[in-house]
Amino acid sequence: MDGHASLNNTTSGLCFSTRFPPIVRQNNTITSYLFSTIFSGLGLTSNFFAFCVLLGAYRRTQSRSRSSFLIFLCGLVVTDFAGLLVTGSIVITYHYSNFIWKEVDPNCHLCNFMGFSMVFFGLCPLLLGAAMAIERFMGINRPFSRSSNMSKRRALCTVISVLAFACFIGILPIMGLGHYKLQFPMSWCFFSITPEPVDQIFSLIFSLVGLLSIVVSILLNTVSVVTLFKVCCDRESVQRRRDHEVEMMVQLLGIMIIASVCWCPLLIFIAQTVVSNESTVSNPIMRKNLLIYIRIVTWNQILDPWVYILFRRAVLRRVYPNLGRTRASIMSMYPMMTTSLRRKLTRVESMHP
Repeated sequence: MDGHASLNNTTSGLCFSTRFPPIVRQNNTITSYLFSTIFSGLGLTSNFFAFCVLLGAYRRTQSRSRSSFLIFLCGLVVTDFAGLLVTGSIVITYHYSNFIWKEVDPNCHLCNFMGFSMVFFGLCPLLLGAAMAIERFMGINRPFSRSSNMSKRRALCTVISVLAFACFIGILPIMGLGHYKLQFPMSWCFFSITPEPVDQIFSLIFSLVGLLSIVVSILLNTVSVVTLFKVCCDRESVQRRRDHEVEMMVQLLGIMIIASVCWCPLLIFIAQTVVSNESTVSNPIMRKNLLIYIRIVTWNQILDPWVYILFRRAVLRRVYPNLGRTRASIMSMYPMMTTSLRRKLTRVESMHP
């Protein structure tokens, strides 16, 4: 019995091992509950509105590529909404009830759940953005390959695979690779960034996966934009512009830019902290920097929905009236095709928009 009790004492409450100085909320703007309340409210409202817009667009579309792309967007907006709902509800409850973590969660189950949610819902938009970049790259640059003709079922399976991979990474600290701990100002939990080997390994995994996703998105989207620009500038394709491809590419670029701006400071900060063998636990300046970078990341979930809302064809036509008046054809990508084959493919394209 004594051995079992001592084991429980050593394994319980590990997420509260860090001591923070008292928080004076009236004089410390960065720890104010208003940030969490306003950010959560804006994000939830924006994502719900964007989901309604995407659902209506999905029901109206007849294009297979467009339907697959909308499935990715729906996955992105649902994970953004769920992430804000889960993490925001915990943080706001803490601020307004002032509960004591050790009393409410003595075995760190709630803290581990919130830390897992932060990692899972944080990586999902980055990984989904990379998956969408790959799908659009194949659709624009390899129009006759099997991958460019992605069905709704394959798109859904891809989204589920991305979520499963993000879930696997989020579970690693619970399995022993890293630790989820209460973070300054004691209102949220995240993985610990310390010189301990397990913490460093997980921190690098999180940072490198996020940065790699952003790099893949930037490279593939750049190639896709260049290819699409060449197609639209071709004399023969001017009369048959694919407005839905332009719309998808504009939305994907918006998602990529927002993710890069919001996430790179945090991911680079984590990598630099690990490389310099420092700790965000013992350094008060780094604790505040981590909190600031997390608040910047939150803007990704707030701004993402407005990419879907504002960068639609209905809105783009008001900015560029010529968009949508003509229909595109991928045939301009392959000017060396024979005339008969070009006519056959054009006929098939007109039958299956």
